[in-house]
This record gives sequence, structure tokens and C-alpha cells, in this order.
Amino acid sequence: MTLMNAIEIGASGLTAQRKRLEVLISNLVNAKTTMPPGVEPFRRKDVLFNAVEPEQSFGSVFDEASKGVEISEIVTDRDDPIKRYEPGHQHADKDGYVLYPNINPMKEMVNVLSATRSYEANLQAVNQVKKMQEKTLEILK
Repeated sequence: MTLMNAIEIGASGLTAQRKRLEVLISNLVNAKTTMPPGVEPFRRKDVLFNAVEPEQSFGSVFDEASKGVEISEIVTDRDDPIKRYEPGHQHADKDGYVLYPNINPMKEMVNVLSATRSYEANLQAVNQVKKMQEKTLEILK
């Protein structure tokens, strides 16, 4: 495995986690949004990852173990919205019910923390590889 391949793998993880954070923050921001009657409320989204082969081969030992990551798709949660009785709300239907997105802010915050930690781990891995490259150059001088 080359050091550049290691950076490519780490960079793919950074990109994927950044997109995941964007989607999770969007979920949090829209957790309490409502829409007029007849309009579907915001639906929670989630990011699905897929392992991908790097551009160059690592050799037989690392072929299965060392892969990057990419976003395979962003899926929309199909759970029913939360229905609350709020007859005075501007978006209440004729029966006085308002539809809220089925988003649990605490769960989303846990996912945000997880994505942040994953991002930090990928960043640390890339930084370590960069240090290894610097040491290699020092040795070659």
C-alpha cells in the first residue's frame, strides 16, 4: 500500500462524513417545522455508505481490507409524521391536528457526535500519513 492510497482512503472518509453531517444537521433544523394541511411535512434523511476499491491495487493482502468509502444514496425515512392536537396552530387541519416530522432530536445529536468522531478519526489518519511522508523525505535527504 502506498502512502498516497492511504490518504485517498482517509479523504474519502472525510468527504462521506462531511455529507453525513450536512444531512444530520438538516434533520435537526427541520425537526419542529410544520407545513400547511395537505402538504407533507419534512421527512428525516439518512446517508448510506458503500465501500469502494481505491484507484490502484494494494496487492493481494490488502485488497479486501483496505477500501475507501462513498455515499451510495441518501434515503428518506418513510415513518409516519407525528400528529399533535394544536387547534390554534396556523398549520392545523380542520380537526385541529398538526403534522410534525418524525425526528428525535436526541437520536440525531448522537448521530452528529458519531459522524464528528468519525470525521476526526479520518483526519487524524490522514495527518499521520502526512507525517510518515515527511519523515520519509527527511530520511532520503
